[in-house]
Amino acid sequence: MDLETVPTKFARSLLNLAAERGYDHSGLLTVAGIGFNPLNSRSAGYQANISAMQYTKLYQQVMSLLQDEAFGLMLGQSVTPGAFRMMCYCIIGCENLEKAIKRACEFFRTFYDADAQIYLDTRKDSAIVGYGSIKKGFAGDKVDMADLYGLSIWHRFFCWLVGSNIELKEVRFAGQSPSGKTRVEKYQQLFSCPVYYGQLRDEFVFDTRYLSYPLVHNERTLKEFLRTAPYPLMVMSGARDDGSLVARVRAMIGHDFSQGFPSFERITDALNMSAPTLRRRLKKEGTTFQQLKDECRRDAAMAYLGNSELSINAVAALMGFTDPSAFHRCFKKWTGTTPGEYRQQERENSR
Repeated sequence: MDLETVPTKFARSLLNLAAERGYDHSGLLTVAGIGFNPLNSRSAGYQANISAMQYTKLYQQVMSLLQDEAFGLMLGQSVTPGAFRMMCYCIIGCENLEKAIKRACEFFRTFYDADAQIYLDTRKDSAIVGYGSIKKGFAGDKVDMADLYGLSIWHRFFCWLVGSNIELKEVRFAGQSPSGKTRVEKYQQLFSCPVYYGQLRDEFVFDTRYLSYPLVHNERTLKEFLRTAPYPLMVMSGARDDGSLVARVRAMIGHDFSQGFPSFERITDALNMSAPTLRRRLKKEGTTFQQLKDECRRDAAMAYLGNSELSINAVAALMGFTDPSAFHRCFKKWTGTTPGEYRQQERENSR
């Protein structure tokens, strides 16, 4: 299960930012494909959630207007829109995940109140990351998509930093269990681990071994990430993996190739591994760097084609093709169908 939708209140926070600076929201909503007014819960067609792509389109417009590459994750929690971007640049040079999380904690602790802070706690072989002050008087509050979104995005951001899935041991929410067996099962499916309710804080727990993982990104790849955020994290697979080298290299290759592929040398440097050693270990796992690049490009293309709001030419550009016809030829070679045929098949399968 991916974060296919985002609570409308996050869109409301973005629109409020634009309104504070005198921008009209109607044009922003049209471009984002949002057919109702998120600022008015009684407006015609109002929905509690919007799609990941709608939110990303709205986010990118507002940040462009504000000339800010803010991530938008903490909007609505008394955090300025540029905070996450600046935190990213503060932590990207850290040598491992533990130092990155600690620096992020220090950043928010320095500038913001308790409700906006994140924290890291370690106990024996478990690392605990959460945010917000200890909740009191929450007995009647149920966990909703906003709570889910916050924890999941932080988890996925850490996965992106180290280029590997961080398998969670458990997730804890201050709110009470949501209504309905289906929703409870979906929440657990999203995190692929036990989920507990009525706890002191919203937090997730993982093995401390991940804290020693090196960061695999730099300022260039961070800038590319911020350019398309938060969509990359929202479509990131939440499935478990075995921590294999192949999984880590695939994560480092990513899914936005509009600026080209990461070089083999950059990946060997990030993994602190010589080129011959990386080739040998990939071969042992039954693949090559070129094969992984092709597979990542194919999988990314298929994922983006599943979102009808992106034109096929836009998908081609994300895959690094300046000539859409070249994308059509490659996609047919990868899958046996054209991009248009694949998209049609996906629409029919989803009915």
